[in-house]
Amino acid sequence: MSDQTLHPTLEKITQRIEARSQVARAAYLEKIEHARRNGPHRGVLSCGNLAHGFAACAEDGKEALSGSRRANIGVISAYNDMLSAHQPLEIYPRWIKEAAWAAGGMAQFAGGVPAMCDGVTQGQPGMELSLFSRDVIAMATAVSLSHNMFDAAICLGVCDKIVPGLLIGALSFGHLPVIMVPAGPMPSGLPNDEKARVRQLHAEGKVGRDALLDAESKSYHSPGTCTFYGTANSNQLMMEFMGLHLPGTSFVNPGTPLREALTRAAAVQALRITDLADDAGAYRPIGQVLDAKAILNGMIGLLSSGGSTNHTIHLVAIAHAAGIQIDWTDFAELSDVVPLLARVYPNGSADVNHLHAAGGIQLMMRELLGAGLLHGDVLTIMGSGLDAYRDEPYLAGDDLEWRGGPTRSLDTDVLRPVNEPFSPTGGIRLMEGNLGRAIVKVSAVKDEHRVVEAPARVFQSQGAVLEAFKAGELDRDCVVVVTYQGPSANGMPELHKLTPSLTAVQSRGHSVALVTDGRMSGASGKVPAAIQVTPECLNGGPLAKVRDGDLLRVDTHAGELCALVDTAQWDSRESVPCATRDTLGMGRELFEVFRNVVTGAEQGAVYTGAADEIQATSMPQDG
Repeated sequence: MSDQTLHPTLEKITQRIEARSQVARAAYLEKIEHARRNGPHRGVLSCGNLAHGFAACAEDGKEALSGSRRANIGVISAYNDMLSAHQPLEIYPRWIKEAAWAAGGMAQFAGGVPAMCDGVTQGQPGMELSLFSRDVIAMATAVSLSHNMFDAAICLGVCDKIVPGLLIGALSFGHLPVIMVPAGPMPSGLPNDEKARVRQLHAEGKVGRDALLDAESKSYHSPGTCTFYGTANSNQLMMEFMGLHLPGTSFVNPGTPLREALTRAAAVQALRITDLADDAGAYRPIGQVLDAKAILNGMIGLLSSGGSTNHTIHLVAIAHAAGIQIDWTDFAELSDVVPLLARVYPNGSADVNHLHAAGGIQLMMRELLGAGLLHGDVLTIMGSGLDAYRDEPYLAGDDLEWRGGPTRSLDTDVLRPVNEPFSPTGGIRLMEGNLGRAIVKVSAVKDEHRVVEAPARVFQSQGAVLEAFKAGELDRDCVVVVTYQGPSANGMPELHKLTPSLTAVQSRGHSVALVTDGRMSGASGKVPAAIQVTPECLNGGPLAKVRDGDLLRVDTHAGELCALVDTAQWDSRESVPCATRDTLGMGRELFEVFRNVVTGAEQGAVYTGAADEIQATSMPQDG
């Protein structure tokens, strides 16, 4: 339970979300209860179905699965050996199977899901598949679980769209307990300030590609998640805040005995919380764990850590999959009262290994619970309440145990208590005005750069911006506007390659901002960027009306995003049509169906059919 009375703003937002979601949430819970009533699902399979389901097992496995009392875990993995974040997952299914069998259960590898890396595809055509890969992963997760052989699931995944996709897919089987298991971050490499310095020098043409590649290789140098605090590591922090990880598991490095022990322990814990458990009260399906309070805890974890703006899209979609409706106003009002407790690159020079060493998620949980800024009365995979999440794991010989986590920060340059935060408010702001609604991440933006009023330079592609920068055309005060980058236009690729160039313009003493209906990145940095502008340009968004030379105001203090153009002129102005849309090649043509039916960023960029209100209809009767 929380240590203190719930903060009134958190209480108000919670009540609003629960009221808004009442019909959809009730229908969702009825759906998963209907699925549960059939009991262990392989119990309803025909003999032919079941024989196919365990044909590849050894004889003892066949015997175990032919009954209905040995719980079976479905393992779903995003493993591939090209991407550092997912390469360590290769061996995890074996550990899970061994641990499950020793604990009286079973585990089968249910299926794999694709895992693409935005770091590889930044600025490339493949990046236009990135956002929609989340929904492909969700569908692949559902296909993996569709055999009805499982009593619980363990999802192995780390990065940007992978974890949200796994969660959305798992929530379609919300009657199953689900535990999320990460790979952990790689050890620290080249200091982040040095990496950023070399990137900026390369953008300015002062160092060559060889120096840039050397710096990047020393930053991203071994198996494990990239160590900066982008979307991947924001995923891990939120999974812990939402009670879907084992406590303290998010930032344990791969290739360590503790990482292996935590992975094996996840299998044992999954068996403890199935509907077959001896303790009837132990059953903890993901559909019940991930309620409105858990979603709010994830949002608070994101805001207090200065996490990725991508989750103002993904968390909306995750919540929607559980029958819960959140929006950017909820984020903004929470951000007004949630203090910024962490400074991790790009919001500072430290990485997630430094955050973990300074006290990490356990200290953040302790501080926020003590201030009434988290819901302590939630169901997690560990049981009732968040108390277990203040504890940290360690090895006592070969045994995994937990002990009380840190009670104070070991490095206040990285992590601070609630009463001495880096900022009294969280890192995300809602922007509104005659250009639409947008999100801006201000945790890395210095105060003197948080208000920009300057002439617009309008582009329709990231490449065109970079060409203008190289030609010296942006060496002045300006608001760079990049249009037709929304989900319907081209799949909403991240525009992270703009960061070094715009930072260079800012470092020369100019006032500069970015406004776009596209995404930036979990690594958005020093330049104020009003992103994910909604409605998007292709769907009639007013950002498409902006012309070169229009005076724009980006005020992150007031939340103002405006074209300072005469109202009559603005209202009568036509949108500039899209001239550069290219959706062919590199697999992009396969995703046309997604572009045609996707909702806006604030609605989670979900399939429009799925975005309709879940109807509270009675489910079919059993039998």
